[in-house]
Amino acid sequence: MSIDAATTIARVVRDAGGRAVIVGGWVRDRLLNRAGKDVDVEVYGVPADRLKPLLQSLGTVNTVGESFTVYKVLDVDVSLPRRESKTGRGHRAFEVVGDPDMSPEDAARRRDFTVNAIAWDPLADAYLDPFEGRRDLLERRVLRAVDPRTFGDDSLRVLRGVQFAARFNLEMDGPTRDICRNISLDDLPSERVWGEIEKLLLLPDRPAMGLALALELGVIDRLFPELKALVGCPQEPEWHPEGDVWVHTLLVVDQARGRLEGLERPQQLAVMLGALCHDLGKPPTTAFLDGRIRSMDHEQAGVAPTSAFLDRLNVHTINGYDVATQVKGIVAHHLKPHAFFKSPQPASDGAFRRLAEKVDLELLARVAISDCHGRTGTFDCSAIERFLERARALGVEHRPPEPIVKGRHLLELGVLPGPRVGIILRQLYEEQLDGQLTSLEDGIVRATALVRAAGQESPARRH
Repeated sequence: MSIDAATTIARVVRDAGGRAVIVGGWVRDRLLNRAGKDVDVEVYGVPADRLKPLLQSLGTVNTVGESFTVYKVLDVDVSLPRRESKTGRGHRAFEVVGDPDMSPEDAARRRDFTVNAIAWDPLADAYLDPFEGRRDLLERRVLRAVDPRTFGDDSLRVLRGVQFAARFNLEMDGPTRDICRNISLDDLPSERVWGEIEKLLLLPDRPAMGLALALELGVIDRLFPELKALVGCPQEPEWHPEGDVWVHTLLVVDQARGRLEGLERPQQLAVMLGALCHDLGKPPTTAFLDGRIRSMDHEQAGVAPTSAFLDRLNVHTINGYDVATQVKGIVAHHLKPHAFFKSPQPASDGAFRRLAEKVDLELLARVAISDCHGRTGTFDCSAIERFLERARALGVEHRPPEPIVKGRHLLELGVLPGPRVGIILRQLYEEQLDGQLTSLEDGIVRATALVRAAGQESPARRH
């Protein structure tokens, strides 16, 4: 529908003496034979005071940016080409003015990378490509700044470059790398940083490519000290022949990216962030002991740096789902899926149920198996598959069991409201987790015994 709408808009603009072309990511995706989503149209030769009435002939027009002439009609964003001038520090500090008399080349010059500076005329079926973006995208496979003089005016472009390189498997060229290394990033608000990191984690097939570029450009050093600490942190070669913790983490992140099928976006992010953060506890715990490199208790030690990392990105609840709690749970317990079946004493049903109180066991298993495969060499990861099978058999792969006995049942037994209610309920729930209580009838009998032993019945109930 959007491309048909854009063509309709182009015809109306042509009949009014102007020209409308599609610009931005949709054109890039078309060249890559990918399905584009949002369609953006730029209109040349139609003054601002005539554009809105012209579009209203096609349907309802919603104003997106009146000051610089951006409208939405037929689900398409329509704008005049824009002139931008830097007015201060920060990636938003621009004065933007719509100018219908600009040339397509001047309009394209304000874009970040050449692969995003290509336009397409739907009526003529012709590309407008003044900066050779098509060659960069399809032949040279390079990510190159359009205008080196103004590229650094917007610091967000550094992070956009990182995720674009990974998404489209492009090599950032040397001059653009040099520019990115010298752009300050301390003006970026957390939500804009997170917006690009989220795209990096979810959109490329191999996010590690972008993370490696981020390290090379100094982004990791400047924005993510918790990740920087992984670089050069040694691991025992027997278990990690691939190298240091940073190298291992990149492998795990790519493994996790291939294990997101069937998950909603918040759960996908929990898995990807869990993979990225799972070994943040290794730098402070790694030591050479008894002739081997060990990282004792690095699971729990990783919770604090994970919290700091998520707080810096302002990642907490997404679409009502507590992503931060799940990520910290994954970090704190990522070795348990393997240990539950490899220990001399296999984990009990109660251990599975209690672990399900702390973290979604399916998300945990997805990260754990990514961790197991995120190494060079061959390792047996079958224990993690059995862990997930057992969790599903117990019905606790996503949440712990619902308590059989609830507060209302204790009140019906005559227990006075107060702290003791919670204590009794927890004791009953612990017995339920261990499989000692399997029905409400058993629960009421046990609750009655506990209430009487504690002397918690009301006087009326006792008499």
